[in-house]
Amino acid sequence: MKKVGIVMGSDSDLPVVSKAFEVLEEFDIPYEVHVYSAHRTPLEAKAFAENAERDGFGVIIAAAGMAAHLAGALAANTTLPVIGIPIKSATLDGMDALLSTVQMPSGIPVATVAIDGAKNAAYLAAEIIALSDATLSAKLKEARDVAAKQVLEKNNKIAEKYNK
Repeated sequence: MKKVGIVMGSDSDLPVVSKAFEVLEEFDIPYEVHVYSAHRTPLEAKAFAENAERDGFGVIIAAAGMAAHLAGALAANTTLPVIGIPIKSATLDGMDALLSTVQMPSGIPVATVAIDGAKNAAYLAAEIIALSDATLSAKLKEARDVAAKQVLEKNNKIAEKYNK
């Protein structure tokens, strides 16, 4: 199974990004975590992206706040799918991070999840890896079925109480 590379622009992003770890662990997806900055360590970030496919990664998740361009910088140096997590900061509530992540030039796509959307980044990474892994695909379908059943159980409880 391919690994997921998770790159944070700063260790201050860890409380948000750690939610992705939980999802990947739930599905037994191997991952590595790194702190590289598009602006402070551009050579290391570039080397990671350039070597990611060779190093066994299938997807990269990149998390950065403010107007950092980490996801785009990584995407510029690999053809692997890159998923950006815009991180909320005190200034502009994460809108700067969202726009800098989602507004990529043609030919260098970055899939972008919601501000602080680490769980969905991990789910999307899992879905991408599942394209070539039938066991993982089945686990994802089972998780969706479980979630649907939980919602229907809640519906039944509410309906019993309020629908007379």
